Amino acid sequence: MSRGDAAPFIAGEMLHVDGGQVSATESPIELRPVGEGDFAAWLPLWEGYQRFYRIEIAEEVTRRTWERFLSPAEPMYALLAMMGNQALGLAHTVHHRSTWTTKDHCYLQDLFVAGEARGQSVGRALVERVYADAARRGAARVYWVTHESNHDAIRLYDRVAHRLPLIHFRLEIVN
Repeated sequence: MSRGDAAPFIAGEMLHVDGGQVSATESPIELRPVGEGDFAAWLPLWEGYQRFYRIEIAEEVTRRTWERFLSPAEPMYALLAMMGNQALGLAHTVHHRSTWTTKDHCYLQDLFVAGEARGQSVGRALVERVYADAARRGAARVYWVTHESNHDAIRLYDRVAHRLPLIHFRLEIVN
């Protein structure tokens, strides 16, 4: 196990979160934290995520992000959904302080499922694993944003979380 993360989770196990149960789908999908030897499996998914959103992230940023996932000093985590040796999906989270609670919050920054694996509950299983990991790390909340045109993901998210009536703003800072 890397960075002290929980053991791999096989979709179909029961997860206990905040006193309730969240049941992942029945399948042979293994959900696990990335390890040093996973870069070659992770990278095609990361590149697929970028193509999906029509963005290009510099190789330097990709390498630094990977290093952060592996560093025990960083509050960034990455999961892979695996079926045998095939990587089907990824989830990236960032844990951070909050002014609203004394506990940290978990930002689900990236979630991606390869095209051939969509519709097989891989995304749902990843979200549920993120919930379990966030609870284990003591987070008070998991939250994320998605593009308004990502209708398939929004259908899933409406089933596994609460949609908020918020508008997302940002400004790129150039140093």
